[in-house]
Amino acid sequence: MRARSLFAGPLAAALVLGAGFAAAPAFAESAAPKVRDIAVTYANIAEAMYGDSLSTAKALQAAVDALIAEPTDANLDKAKAAWKAARVPYQQTEGFRFGNAIVDEWEGRVNAWPLDEGLIDYVDKSYGDSSDENPLYTANVIANTKIRVGKKTIDATKITPKLLDSLQEAGGVESNVAIGYHAIEFLLWGQDLNGTGPGAGKRPVTDYSTSNCTGGNCERRAAYLKAATDLLVADLEDMAKWWGPKGKARANVLKQKEKAALGTILTGLGSLSYGELAGERMKLGLILHDPEEEHDCFSDNTFNSHYYDELGIASIYRGKYARVDGSVVEGASVAAYAAAKAPKAAEEAEAKIDAALAALKAIKDEGDSGKQAYDQMIGEGNAEGNALVQKGVDSLVAQTRAIEGVVAALKLKIKVEGSDSLDDPSKVGE
Repeated sequence: MRARSLFAGPLAAALVLGAGFAAAPAFAESAAPKVRDIAVTYANIAEAMYGDSLSTAKALQAAVDALIAEPTDANLDKAKAAWKAARVPYQQTEGFRFGNAIVDEWEGRVNAWPLDEGLIDYVDKSYGDSSDENPLYTANVIANTKIRVGKKTIDATKITPKLLDSLQEAGGVESNVAIGYHAIEFLLWGQDLNGTGPGAGKRPVTDYSTSNCTGGNCERRAAYLKAATDLLVADLEDMAKWWGPKGKARANVLKQKEKAALGTILTGLGSLSYGELAGERMKLGLILHDPEEEHDCFSDNTFNSHYYDELGIASIYRGKYARVDGSVVEGASVAAYAAAKAPKAAEEAEAKIDAALAALKAIKDEGDSGKQAYDQMIGEGNAEGNALVQKGVDSLVAQTRAIEGVVAALKLKIKVEGSDSLDDPSKVGE
């Protein structure tokens, strides 16, 4: 993705419960909150979101342990459900990316995508057996005890978190994703071979059975799943700690001057809204009609991931986050600050955030209904599905423009991530 310089802006406060809407508040004249207090709320919400991501990842870890101990369809289903539940709080944290270098440097460890799954395990023949861009395209760590990376041979006899860590982006290839949510997703679901037709991955539970093993190397597959899940928990423990009372991520935000702190918050929200979510995750797949561009492509959970990204944007902007246990973290917000300092721009931003929530919720509702999953929605010739996704893209672009309006009204300067799929679609596929 490429960055473009923008002037822009935020809005007024209110929010939701975990899976509900962030309703915009009525506007009323009031004193602007102190920027220091806004930064504290921002850090508190980050700590809570990453804390929830950690607790749900630990629940996933327990479900994975149970699956490995007793590979049954019921335990596989529980592990899949735990993975989906873990995505809910994590996706809401993505508004902390882009503006915070510490999050950007770490994020690829837990949520990198798309991935060349042949690095990890067996794949269908349709996947192919080589790639000009990736020498490790079919390295299959689970099946092989030695992995050649350039001139170096890595001993993979024992699959451990340390080994998987060393293979992340091996050879400098970004699609060599060995760890994180999507590696775990692939190990639970397997490849989705349905294209833009109905159905997710269908990995058999016997891929983890030592007595009735399918796919070969079942003990090593279990070891990989265990190591990847343990590493995810450890990585989330780090980030939750970094946003805690003495954490370096919190300290970095709180030591910033007022305009810089507001800029950090709005850079993250604008970049996620525009270049990342509207562009790379939605418009690109719609242009190509390619299910490989689907964010949660093995599980067909993408309609949820997109919605929770947007809910996170609203939560961070409005300074109010509903935790997985039902409690609420809230405080001074950019929304309230904008409402006091630039009410016209703030009102526009509130309206566009609500519209984006509604558009992404409509995609989620379509997926939840079972009528069609996200990969079907972006399929070629699916006019209804394409229109639903395009409305989501349009609403996110409009939301970004409204954030830009708040930035301009507050006399801030930020740089928001761009995307060729939005800025120069002719370059897509080059």
